[in-house]
Amino acid sequence: MSEPLIRLRGVTKQFGEGEAAFRALKGVDLDIAAGDFMAVMGPSGSGKSTTMNILGCLDVPSSGAYLFRDHHVEHLGRDQRALLRRRYLGFVFQGFNLLARTSALENVELPLLYRGEDKRRRHEMAMVALEKVGLVPWARHTPAELSGGQQQRVAIARAIVTHPDVLLADEPTGNLDSERSVEIMELLTDLNRTSGITVLMVTHEPEMAAYARTIVHFRDGLVESIERKPA
Repeated sequence: MSEPLIRLRGVTKQFGEGEAAFRALKGVDLDIAAGDFMAVMGPSGSGKSTTMNILGCLDVPSSGAYLFRDHHVEHLGRDQRALLRRRYLGFVFQGFNLLARTSALENVELPLLYRGEDKRRRHEMAMVALEKVGLVPWARHTPAELSGGQQQRVAIARAIVTHPDVLLADEPTGNLDSERSVEIMELLTDLNRTSGITVLMVTHEPEMAAYARTIVHFRDGLVESIERKPA
């Protein structure tokens, strides 16, 4: 793996003011290498989700530095952060977040629509993404016609269709049974290895975290420990 793609230095996050203030992050330092598969773990309130929101440009730190490719993200305005999300980040959520009345293909095309790609280009790119997750035969099916595992595969195809540098997955197996969970984790592992995409995953499940090469444990708003598997 190369030099860190992402660096957090002394990142804090405070919600509220005065006596009601809550410090969710208390000075997080973290390096994320390009091409890594990182699992983020910790009890509720440990700061892992707040950190992921900052990494995904969905929130900003109260203080400290967030560097993406050596650019200071904490100084960017809302529109600039949105542009960074659109160009470099993909998101997968526990609840799939698919549009119920549109096909798998149309769901996957959605980020390309926001980017202004023409219809033919959207279709071609979406079909390639669906092929990567093994769902081309189900391209015309709506979410209601798909299993939970298939819906999450559509969500992953939507996340990777723009060829992001980083895939942020928030409890991607949280709504799936054990067999489907293994399928999704094997898919994420394969995408990480074959496409070189950096995967950042929040999970409560040690069995799912075991697929990652790096496991970061949060506690009380700080990084408590980091485990790295031998290369």
